Amino acid sequence: MSKQVRSSRKTVRDIARQKGATPLVCLTAYTAPVARVADEHADIILVGDSLGMVLYGMDSTIPVTLDMMIAHGAAVVRSTSRALIVVDMPFGTYQESPQQAYLNAVRILKETGAAAVKIEGGQEMADSCAFLTARGIPVLGHIGLQPQSVHSEGGYRVKGRHEAEEEKIIKDADALVQSGSFGIVLECVLPAIATAVTERVSVPTIGIGASAQCDGQILVTEDMLGMNGASVPGFVERYASFQDDMGVALGRYAQDVKNRTFPAARHCYATSPSSSGSWNDAAESKISPRKKAAS
Repeated sequence: MSKQVRSSRKTVRDIARQKGATPLVCLTAYTAPVARVADEHADIILVGDSLGMVLYGMDSTIPVTLDMMIAHGAAVVRSTSRALIVVDMPFGTYQESPQQAYLNAVRILKETGAAAVKIEGGQEMADSCAFLTARGIPVLGHIGLQPQSVHSEGGYRVKGRHEAEEEKIIKDADALVQSGSFGIVLECVLPAIATAVTERVSVPTIGIGASAQCDGQILVTEDMLGMNGASVPGFVERYASFQDDMGVALGRYAQDVKNRTFPAARHCYATSPSSSGSWNDAAESKISPRKKAAS
């Protein structure tokens, strides 16, 4: 029997044990550079279908494809070693039937190396969630505001302002727990409802615009770093202004190019004194430093 190597990654059981304890830190990541940094701080990294809007300039998450999620999910897994990686199932890849959800979820886990998938929906997705979890696929639920339902909902809005909505959120949460979800994302629900659901269910709740009473919090990393322009949801706290910093840096680069101060001599390759026209070893070693960084 071959020797098994113990992974240092967090598991769904590790996440479950944090219910009611230290709040879970959750972040999105779609690319290797962001994933490497997020991995140092996050318990869960979500490869969200929000990448359609953040990276591709789409108006919603609806056009995001399974192939896109797999490509970005694989990049995030390759670049991390600590956090639990969850990949969103995009619109149209799981709503048809439990069997459809299973086949696409299997493809996500096999081709990315991620540990779990996330699906939107409560009671209406309970059968699919149960089908997946019974077959070894961990599922993170997502209720409240559901971005994939933006057209049927008539836009993005806070959930739970009416008694019927409050009852639905609670029933959705109960259905997800009964179907085996290891956690539930609560998006844009009133604080009182988020508190009630968190106290009611046995699995961790992860809030986004749902108060600090949840068992954890998640934000789109590019939003909280100020990388997406001036427009961000009201529940986002900006912890940096990367877009402004990037503008300054690119402006300096443009000026250096125009002034011919870049590239300088230190950025250019020298020829080897022993072989006219060939690069020396030191110069060649600087050609691709990214390989070392990515290993």
